[in-house]
Amino acid sequence: MTELAQKTDLIVLVSEYLSVLANERGTSPHTLRAYERELHGFAAYLVKMFGDGVDIRRVEHQHVRAYLGTLYAKGLSKASAARALAAIRSWFKWLAKTGRVEQSPAALVVTPKLPKHLPRVPTIEQMNRAVDGVSEEAAAWPTRDRVIFELLYGCGIRNAELVGLDLNDIHWANEAVLVRGKGRKERYVPLGDAAAEAIRAYLPEREARLQTAGKQSDALLVNARLRGTARLTTRSVGRIVKALAIANGLPAEVHPHTLRHAFGTHMLEEGADLRAIQELLGHERLSTTQRYTQLTTGQVAEVYDRTHPRAK
Repeated sequence: MTELAQKTDLIVLVSEYLSVLANERGTSPHTLRAYERELHGFAAYLVKMFGDGVDIRRVEHQHVRAYLGTLYAKGLSKASAARALAAIRSWFKWLAKTGRVEQSPAALVVTPKLPKHLPRVPTIEQMNRAVDGVSEEAAAWPTRDRVIFELLYGCGIRNAELVGLDLNDIHWANEAVLVRGKGRKERYVPLGDAAAEAIRAYLPEREARLQTAGKQSDALLVNARLRGTARLTTRSVGRIVKALAIANGLPAEVHPHTLRHAFGTHMLEEGADLRAIQELLGHERLSTTQRYTQLTTGQVAEVYDRTHPRAK
């Protein structure tokens, strides 16, 4: 078997897995691109290492470790190596589940220890000033951009969840928003008064622009030029959030996920239950919520002292 033919076999296994992620698990396009890049890199390494006749079943944990070593040798960071390992682990888990390998060799490889760099969360006052500061001077489309801030910060949803919202996902009667999260899991989040007011102010302008352009769209948030499907992209949301953050005195590193962190942190500071925050953020594990809300030991103790009947 030639190297090209074997490489094609590995690429077929990678392609099958990416197809599963896209069609069955609802993985975001950004994650799919990252997994494709990481897995193709690993497949190329296996072909180079084993040569002709490479069999995926021959791969052991030492080979995965050696591949991570090549990434370090290229100057990649621990975070980059950890992302590559996450993709490889996920792929091998699927290969084992579908009977291509007996067990995952990547499961034995320890994830590189990463320094904890959580984004600095703006204060409540800073966030209120930023949301209220969405104006004609700072925003290309003020009513739409205010909706972006109100939903990211007011509802704590992810960037991909935001741009995926359709008009009929706004349930006015129940004062709730239907959000489709990771793995296509659905949840409802409350629609606050400020967010509802912002959406109501934006919708007539949205409709007028679409009518003028002779276009239709199910998307709640549309791009200013109504290009393509007219739906706003995550990349555009990132640019909008960054520009408005800087214009209103927030750090330059602020991005959409920062507003999600701020949502959880500020709710906790105001006395919200950690489990409720977990539900609103759509986290499967409470430990994830603790990390996202930047909980300190002191904060956990304070919540316990204030709420547990045996702590009085």
